[in-house]
Amino acid sequence: MSVEPVVRIIGVRKVFGLVAVLDSVSLDIRAGEAVALLGANGAGKTTLLKILATLLRPTRGAATIAGHDVARAPEAVRPLLGVVAHGAWVYDDLTARENLRFWATVGGLDAYADDLTVALAGVGLERVADARVRTFSAGMKRRLSLARVMLARPRVLLLDEPFAGLDQRARKWLEGRLEAMKAAGAALLMVTHSFGRELGIADRLAVLAGGRIALDTARGTLGPDDVQRLYAAHAEESA
Repeated sequence: MSVEPVVRIIGVRKVFGLVAVLDSVSLDIRAGEAVALLGANGAGKTTLLKILATLLRPTRGAATIAGHDVARAPEAVRPLLGVVAHGAWVYDDLTARENLRFWATVGGLDAYADDLTVALAGVGLERVADARVRTFSAGMKRRLSLARVMLARPRVLLLDEPFAGLDQRARKWLEGRLEAMKAAGAALLMVTHSFGRELGIADRLAVLAGGRIALDTARGTLGPDDVQRLYAAHAEESA
């Protein structure tokens, strides 16, 4: 791993009205490292992702991606990012193949037909490549969103409940892809309130509670039961 973090969050605070959702959050992620950010619903996990994805500006503090400030230089940050959010971020009126080609073009990628086919096959959508996305189930749309992000081979990958809505085949595929991206030097931040496959991929675990990072530790040999105990202890302390 490189010494300098690819993702750096320093004292980030985010206030909506009179409510501070995030308060002095600091976190670093290095190349080839995956961090699972645990927290209850409403803990601010998605808000933090949106700040890193340049969709929200922090009220105070700063966050950088590969040295670029996410608030001051969003145009430099966005090409480095892949974002898998709760929403599929796909267009219902386009086919699966057209969706991938559109996003590849927007991202400045060469949309070769073979690459699109491989990406769709990887998530089990090759047989419906030319079907309108409006006919897809929620899980199929999720898989198409994953194919779109993986096609870009981003330097930093931000994932919000990445395994939600996926069948066993797609989960296994995604797990393998995320491990491959880590090996290639990508930095991953996975936010979740569960204790599933994210834990197997993560090198570090962080708990977001009370608007702050209540715990940041190496995963090591911690199993799901150990993580649950740690999470409960630190979440309750910060409540």
